Amino acid sequence: MTEIYYIEDDDNIAQAVKQYLQMKNYVVFTFSTIADAKAALQKHLPRLLLVDWNMPDGEGDMLCRWIRHRWRELPVIFLTVRDDSRDIVAGFNCGADDYVVKPFELEVLLSRIQALLRRTQNLSENYLSCGDIYIDQDRMIVYCCGEEVCLSQTEYQLLLLLMRNKGKTVTRERLLNQIWDNKGDFVNDNTLTVTMKRLREKLNHPSCIKTIRSFGYRMEDGI
Repeated sequence: MTEIYYIEDDDNIAQAVKQYLQMKNYVVFTFSTIADAKAALQKHLPRLLLVDWNMPDGEGDMLCRWIRHRWRELPVIFLTVRDDSRDIVAGFNCGADDYVVKPFELEVLLSRIQALLRRTQNLSENYLSCGDIYIDQDRMIVYCCGEEVCLSQTEYQLLLLLMRNKGKTVTRERLLNQIWDNKGDFVNDNTLTVTMKRLREKLNHPSCIKTIRSFGYRMEDGI
């Protein structure tokens, strides 16, 4: 099922759009604040976002810029009453892929969603995230707080393995075997400790990387 996040503070509009799209076999999650939308995006990426401009805790263009700083290809459609040409231009300039002015026909919105999805990939399959850390697996790039971080090959592999097992404790033995021993390298337990120390330093000591004493490490989103 295709997931869509809809950021809209008018509950009547949000529910009308949600019900219609769910009839068309989409899964729609609604958020009435930008803060709630950001928290959800940091845990899971949908296929597409629908964004209202005027929100109680900020404006949609701010959210769009925040998204573009992290996920350049995540599809975004503005749904807004702001129909001035300057607003439309501003919407595209901040990173929107499409701009729909309220009121709109639900059938037209559906067509625009389908057209946009046809030419975009499913980012949730390519991006891994935990807290403020993101991995673009295609390009093998790591971002922390929106900034690219340069990691060594072993640091990247360590982070990737933990990310792919987010929420699970990965034992020190497994990390040593999968990252080092599969290359025929002889390493001791201290190698992992030193690599983790360097990784944490480069990522500004993130709270989402947990040390599980006597076992290993676990990555988990903050509560």
